[in-house]
Amino acid sequence: MSTTVFTDGSCLRNPDGPGGWAWAIPGGAYASGAEPRTTNQRMELTAVLRALEAHRGPIAVVSDSTYVVNCFRRRWFDAWIRTGWLNAARKPVANQDLWRPMVEIYLAREAELTFRWVKGHSGDPMNDLVDRLAVEAARNGTS
Repeated sequence: MSTTVFTDGSCLRNPDGPGGWAWAIPGGAYASGAEPRTTNQRMELTAVLRALEAHRGPIAVVSDSTYVVNCFRRRWFDAWIRTGWLNAARKPVANQDLWRPMVEIYLAREAELTFRWVKGHSGDPMNDLVDRLAVEAARNGTS
């Protein structure tokens, strides 16, 4: 049995504005947090990383970030590892401080982790919830 966890990130005045992240399990636990100066991509990544750190066992991550979902579904990280964490343009992969631990978790738990994309702001109740939690964290600067 897999736990479904929805994740989202937000950054007010992207890039370099206040940001927030959130994850939530339908009918269950949730968490959120904030950073004073960040980017939307960093908050999307942080939400997933915090969710994976908080839960053991099989997890289905649902995100409106193609950046996150495609990394795992298309295994972008394989090329990053092979090239010493350089992207296709031969430049350092952005946000390595978040990607590296997330990829480590994924590789250690690959058989029990899946990623699914959901269209943001499309009326999905759980996606809307984590969006509200992330925006609220960004506005308040707290969890």
